[in-house]
Amino acid sequence: MDKLYDLIIIGSGPAGLAAGIYAERARLDTLVIEKEYVSGGQVINTYEVDNYPGLPGINGFDLAEKFREHAEKLGVRFVVDRAVRVERQADRNLVVCEEQTYAAKALILATGAAHRKLGVPGEEELAGMGVSYCATCDGAFFRQKDVAVVGGGDVAVEDAIFLARMCRKVYVIHRRDELRAAKSLQETLLGLENVEMVWDTVAEQIEGDGQVERLTLKNVKTGEPSALAVQGVFIAVGIVPNSQIFEGLVELEHGYIAAGEDGRTSVPGIYAAGDVRTKALRQIVTAVADGANAVASAERYLAEKASRQKG
Repeated sequence: MDKLYDLIIIGSGPAGLAAGIYAERARLDTLVIEKEYVSGGQVINTYEVDNYPGLPGINGFDLAEKFREHAEKLGVRFVVDRAVRVERQADRNLVVCEEQTYAAKALILATGAAHRKLGVPGEEELAGMGVSYCATCDGAFFRQKDVAVVGGGDVAVEDAIFLARMCRKVYVIHRRDELRAAKSLQETLLGLENVEMVWDTVAEQIEGDGQVERLTLKNVKTGEPSALAVQGVFIAVGIVPNSQIFEGLVELEHGYIAAGEDGRTSVPGIYAAGDVRTKALRQIVTAVADGANAVASAERYLAEKASRQKG
């Protein structure tokens, strides 16, 4: 911990990578800490990204790779280590990781979010044995099989469309009587012959002997139980922010780091970007914008701090 960076970015999803690019262009002495050997965060598990400007139809892994290549070309430095906690000191912030501790004058927290779980019996026991949170990762294992997708947002609908290309039958389980996904996605989904919508219904239990065999359901309006014989259950019911290590450091709202468009948190010199912060729309394009805004805020903070020290 001999070195004091101008800026440390925790996380290397779209927000963290964009922040790294903008920080390098601003000539800030920057380090990006990533917990995995592959950059990109959740986007690497997206089969097709059809709404990122200029790159229609690109898959998530390739998009993440382009972000990383851009950052590396500019000279952004990366280290693979898992952050455990952040400690504030008078003139610096310490990022304590599993392998080493790093110090910086300013921080950008871009740790993203993780898949939310259903919390039903059988989910944990059959995880990886038919229960999945990533259709693009595991869909190929279910060719010509029957599967269920639980959820009604963009991710759930995208997953169902993807799975319909290879699975015999795809059931979409949604607790309401209409989807929340983008209209264009809904139109595509509802036009697929091997997709069946199961409205006003929630999953009650996932059953199987070492492998998913059945999904038990309940109609939320009538209370009527039912069951589907499926070999796979894909869960897409939202996300949970990866903010646990920041509890007590910055203000949180329902687990998300309280921060506006400028990325400023409740603590001077600490900024948040991407899915981990409070925001109305969590998309790749907004995460990238967050990274740029957070760097602009950090740059102003560092300039003002240097000016005060000189004065």
